[in-house]
Amino acid sequence: MLHAGPAEVAALSAAGAAVGAAVAVPLGPWVEFRRKRPVLIAMDLARCAALLTIPVAFVLGALTYVQLLLVSVVVAAGDITFRAASGAYLKALVPGEDLLVANARFEATAWTTTIIGPPLGGAAVGLLGPVATVAADAVSHLLSALGIRATGGPEPQPEHRRARGLRAGDLLDGWRYLLADASLRPLFFNTVLFNGLLMASQPLLAVLMLGRLGFAPWQYGLAFAAPSIGGLLGARLARPLAARFGQREILVAAGTLRAIWPIGLAFVGPGTGGLLLVIGVEFGLILCCGVFNPVHATYRLERTANDRVTRTLSAWAVTTKASTALLTAVWGVLGGLLGPRTAIGLLGALLLATPLLLPHRTPARPSEPEPAPSRT
Repeated sequence: MLHAGPAEVAALSAAGAAVGAAVAVPLGPWVEFRRKRPVLIAMDLARCAALLTIPVAFVLGALTYVQLLLVSVVVAAGDITFRAASGAYLKALVPGEDLLVANARFEATAWTTTIIGPPLGGAAVGLLGPVATVAADAVSHLLSALGIRATGGPEPQPEHRRARGLRAGDLLDGWRYLLADASLRPLFFNTVLFNGLLMASQPLLAVLMLGRLGFAPWQYGLAFAAPSIGGLLGARLARPLAARFGQREILVAAGTLRAIWPIGLAFVGPGTGGLLLVIGVEFGLILCCGVFNPVHATYRLERTANDRVTRTLSAWAVTTKASTALLTAVWGVLGGLLGPRTAIGLLGALLLATPLLLPHRTPARPSEPEPAPSRT
């Protein structure tokens, strides 16, 4: 509606995520020592308010590209902070033995929305227009805030922050903790690299399929929506597989298998055969991710001390956002120089090496911090 070109649209996506990640850096340590439910509600309300400025500005004839960029920054920062706080809140609410069940249900819900959301969103944009659809997105955050407000169960009081307040060195606490932990460190590098490389392939694949291979938009959508059923299946399998073989073993097995599939996308051809190849590759990839993700989320929460969860998850999310933006930009340049098919193949080859970073052995579980001795 603003007649933005491809470069501006790409910049809106990449810059919003990158700047949003930078804005979220100080929020992790700040949130750590506060109750998580009010933070979750505040992040929902902040994202709702930011998104609502778009239809308001449109009605007033004042909508600009700069406003869209600012909104994307607020939403990205809110997303990172919400995810970090929600992980700590979940660990406080759910008994340790039920964490995998809860994370598997979240995973199943995520893949359900992946199946249903894009078709509904496309239909809404076609019928109601993008402005009304953005308004509906804003309302969804308001409904989320109301749902979290109604959540039952007590939330334990976090440790009080020392009176000195937040210092510059505190911003790196999450990364220090991750890099010092022998079990979280390899998993951190594995997931950041895998997610960044995988997401960097998406624009290249869109150019290849929609441009050079001549697939229709509905075929492109079908190629990625239908395989999401594998995510539902994987989420259902995660708990029984972990119970039978162990969490670390499933992390290594599923993490290795998910890295094998993406290189197949470099061999996509035109027509029905090419479409079926994409669906098959994506189904195998998503099935493995559906098993890996809830086990990974549970393993990470279990091996993170209670007073470090928010800072750790925030550092994890910030690094993932920033690395994804960087790798997407780099592979966009490589795609222009080498062609999208060659660039996708190079990504697939690099992904084959990511299982080397998985935690192939289980170090001793870190102990929770002991309470400070009382003074008399």
